[in-house]
Amino acid sequence: MRVLTGFQPSGKLHIGNYFGAMKPALALQEDHEVFLFIANYHAQTTVKDGDALRAYTREVALDFLACGLDPARTVFYRQSDVPEVHELAWLLSVVCPMGLLERAHSFKDKTARGVDAHHALFSYPVLMAADILCVNADIVPVGKDQKQHLEIARDLAGKFNRTYGKEVFHLPDPMIRDAVAIVPGVDGQKMSKSYGNTIELFGSVKKIRKTIMKVVTDSTPLEDPKDPDTCNVFALYKLFASEEEQAELAARYRAGGMGYGEAKKALADKTEEVFGPFRERRAELEQKPDEVDAVLEEGAARARAAVEPVLNAARDAVGL
Repeated sequence: MRVLTGFQPSGKLHIGNYFGAMKPALALQEDHEVFLFIANYHAQTTVKDGDALRAYTREVALDFLACGLDPARTVFYRQSDVPEVHELAWLLSVVCPMGLLERAHSFKDKTARGVDAHHALFSYPVLMAADILCVNADIVPVGKDQKQHLEIARDLAGKFNRTYGKEVFHLPDPMIRDAVAIVPGVDGQKMSKSYGNTIELFGSVKKIRKTIMKVVTDSTPLEDPKDPDTCNVFALYKLFASEEEQAELAARYRAGGMGYGEAKKALADKTEEVFGPFRERRAELEQKPDEVDAVLEEGAARARAAVEPVLNAARDAVGL
């Protein structure tokens, strides 16, 4: 099955990104044909600094390769390296009803949070549909809050096929990530760049430890028993630790005599145990920019080869 997923380079990735999206995406390459793109056109809806966008795009590439992305099994590319997607977005926009976009939750949510209501933000679902349909993806992993975007892509594929009387696109199915880990930030809310409560994926060891020591806890005295099930530190520790390690730390919580500072140190140690090897790999890749460029260029060539017959069929259907 062909799977399509993308990641916006809109800031430094954090451990919430890793457990919520990166790790599941990397697992897909074991059993599926994966197309994974860095959505740098989509990121322009919020990132207005060109140097920052270039830097974030590079960092996403480094982060994925460091965490285990295999270019032999995953078609890994920058969205901007596949210009055909924009022509397809235009062909889809010709059949896209205004009402479909006006009902998009993402546009409403972002404008409610103060993001400028420009055309790119409004038409974002059309470009996303082009990303998905241009490679004839069978499956698209989505969270429940993103399911509407895939529904719009399916609607546009069906509308295009009916309008022009040709089965140019087949309709992709969602892979709903029901079991996505909810990663708490240092303030207890969901970890998000928007809230400024993240623990960076590849910050320095010192910086990560310092950030972990800021994780909000309650005021239970050191000597008293504590509830691991309501503790932000333990919720983060569970993401890294084995069941045996979780049970051991939970028992120490309930026994009393352990302060939250000690639990935070255990979390910091576990974080480094998991991400330390990734950090070393990333440092190596930073010294090999040509190798990273070659991976992205090869991925773009493979993606364009997959897109060409789809775009040609769409062009033929509309009379171009």
